[in-house]
Amino acid sequence: MSFKLPKYHSPNFEKEPFISAPDVKTERVTLKGVAPDNYHATSIYPEYFKIDGEWILASESRMDCVVVVNENKKLDVKEFRNLNVGDNVVLGRRENAEDGIFVYVDGFIQDTVEEQSFAFRSGRTRESSYSKDYDSLYELLKYEKDNGYILWVLGPAVIFDHDSKNAMSQLIERGYVDAIFAGNALATHDLEGSVLRTALGQDIYTQYSVFNGHYNHIDIINKARRAGSLEKFVENENITDGVVYTCIKNNIPLVLAGSIRDDGPLPPVIANVYDAQNAMRIHCKKATTVICLATQLHTIATGNMTPMYKVENDKIRPVYIYTVDISEFGVNKLRDRGSLEVTSVVTNVQDFLVNIANNLV
Repeated sequence: MSFKLPKYHSPNFEKEPFISAPDVKTERVTLKGVAPDNYHATSIYPEYFKIDGEWILASESRMDCVVVVNENKKLDVKEFRNLNVGDNVVLGRRENAEDGIFVYVDGFIQDTVEEQSFAFRSGRTRESSYSKDYDSLYELLKYEKDNGYILWVLGPAVIFDHDSKNAMSQLIERGYVDAIFAGNALATHDLEGSVLRTALGQDIYTQYSVFNGHYNHIDIINKARRAGSLEKFVENENITDGVVYTCIKNNIPLVLAGSIRDDGPLPPVIANVYDAQNAMRIHCKKATTVICLATQLHTIATGNMTPMYKVENDKIRPVYIYTVDISEFGVNKLRDRGSLEVTSVVTNVQDFLVNIANNLV
């Protein structure tokens, strides 16, 4: 069965409480990077603001930001650090139209059979069956390949195994990847695997540790730094496989955000966290499907920057977010942080990727 986007049901602003709701209140920023008191903080859901009697949707949102009203009634959603003196910030903490603000959580709810108030196995655990999730994801990715923007968030476990490393590369080659977020480790160990067939000194196929293998990843970093860029390093080492190589070959953006624990790091790793966030935000705004694999902090960061909707040609569509990890805690952490519109899959990411690649051609 082919995938179809669910229809968005807009609020009926011709009814109460919307008709009698006041216009939203605003206040100017007087100190750069500091919002006025009683600012309204955004969520992952569509949010409407009543301005001069008209309800206007914030088209590019993200969680934990503030809304700035421009002269032309255009709404900008800004991080606190990006507020400028004079920005006109929306005020109000009530979200059901009382303050001219409406947070809409039901836009994509479909008419279904009435659910029971009590049922077993409604959570997502290692005992859950994920067959339907895989089938749905196959169809979603086929649709998104031609109609969306697929963002992958990768932990190094993806390339610690020969088969999953190849599976991820195949997905890039086949057009199922539009951008990748990762850290220094993913790229370092991917290159280590491509040059030395190890990751953290372990053979990526047999998983046996090799002699002096603990030098391998820092040797790779050192050579890449000497080369000055990943492109030049790939050329120098005659690399012809792996995630980094395949991204370069297919012009797929690879955003590498730095960490306080990084060694090296590789040349393109973004050391400043806010520069990294800005680079990631560009792709979060484009994303229609996000798949996060075994990287808790990158997953939470991306989830917080990605709303559950996207405006395309004046139409509103959902953004699908998947989080995959062998740890129940890992997959549920994003949900705990407020990103409720997430499909969680408890499995090891190597098996997950091989399954996905085997079912997408």
